[in-house]
Amino acid sequence: MGKFTKLSAMIFTLLLVSNGFGQSLFFSGYGRNYTGALINGDHEYTIIQNTFNLNIEHSKNNVAFKVNPYIYQYPNAELKLNLREAYMDIFFDSMDLRIGKQQIIWGKADGVFITDIISPKDLSEFLLRDFEEIRTGITSIKADYYMGNNTLELVWAPTFTPTIMPDDNSFWYPQMYFPIAPTFDNSKRDVEQNVGNGEYFAKYSVLSSAIDFEIMAGYMWDDDPTMHITKTMNSQTKQLTSLTITPEHHRLGLGGGSFSSTLGSFVLRGEGAYYNGKYFNTENPQIADGVVEKNYLHYLVGLEFTLFNINMSTQFIQQAILDYDKPIKNDEFENTMTFLAYKTFLRETLRLELFSYIGLNNSDALVRPKITYDFSDGFQMVFGANIFVGDEGRFGQYDDNDMLYAKIKYSF
Repeated sequence: MGKFTKLSAMIFTLLLVSNGFGQSLFFSGYGRNYTGALINGDHEYTIIQNTFNLNIEHSKNNVAFKVNPYIYQYPNAELKLNLREAYMDIFFDSMDLRIGKQQIIWGKADGVFITDIISPKDLSEFLLRDFEEIRTGITSIKADYYMGNNTLELVWAPTFTPTIMPDDNSFWYPQMYFPIAPTFDNSKRDVEQNVGNGEYFAKYSVLSSAIDFEIMAGYMWDDDPTMHITKTMNSQTKQLTSLTITPEHHRLGLGGGSFSSTLGSFVLRGEGAYYNGKYFNTENPQIADGVVEKNYLHYLVGLEFTLFNINMSTQFIQQAILDYDKPIKNDEFENTMTFLAYKTFLRETLRLELFSYIGLNNSDALVRPKITYDFSDGFQMVFGANIFVGDEGRFGQYDDNDMLYAKIKYSF
């Protein structure tokens, strides 16, 4: 089906649905132009994107539904038409049930995914998209059971949805170095869709005047595939003759929690998770497929405060591989910090913001200054930059991708 046929079919369907429900159907959404270009070199465009995002909602008695279709249009390319969410809510006296494709957000961290691991990530533009666009919806059943100020949340995802990675020719394709050109074997990349391969999650939340906290657990698939590497050596010269990479997703057990508490004029928050059965690449020549299974911790502590009428927050994040072996390619401890500062002006119509990721292991960073101006009701302009610092590491690998961008958005 061509792009115009898809668009026409969607508009026709919306008209039929709207006519059937009359005034009880609620529409909201936005249209947006997003243009970015490199600062260096020939100032090549990193993105030219026109977006239409629509929310369609309806409720009647104890049942409601929401559908969130969206369209990304790029020059000289097919329309990307998809559904971010499409679910039904059923409300009971002490329980809510949500069935369908949905985004599920857990945890209290800013810009970091620790216990917020149910909705997979769309990293086709690295970490630069708005977070509602980085998280992808998954088909699942979510039940919330309310006990006063406490909530028990259970989630079953019958099928597995992996992380969306950048295309091979994208600015954001991660750098990978191999001594010779590898061959990719994708025979194990997909997880078979059956009842036994579902994902299961549970969270218990407590809301009180002194502290808010959550404890959670999950039995899931690793959203990011492990790269199993098979090497073939020449028996006489001992030189590498072939390299085969087999991506494969593995099961993970997960347990963790998060909290936030107000201490005077400060807000203290923390979040942590213990991962059981994570696979890491190793350079140990005695391991045939180049991976080892280890358990690891991922946690943070953060602080929010106001200084000179500027709202600020900072976080320290650490990933620690337990029972570490030196041949593992990842560092035993990977340390990162984030910093956020913002201030509003002109009756909160103008917002100046600075957000940064700082990689402490490789002295790299991503610095994101941004100006947001609400020109009129529903009409917003955003001007910003993404500055990558360093020569290596998660952020330093994109040192040549420093960019300026502008977003013009109309919401309705």
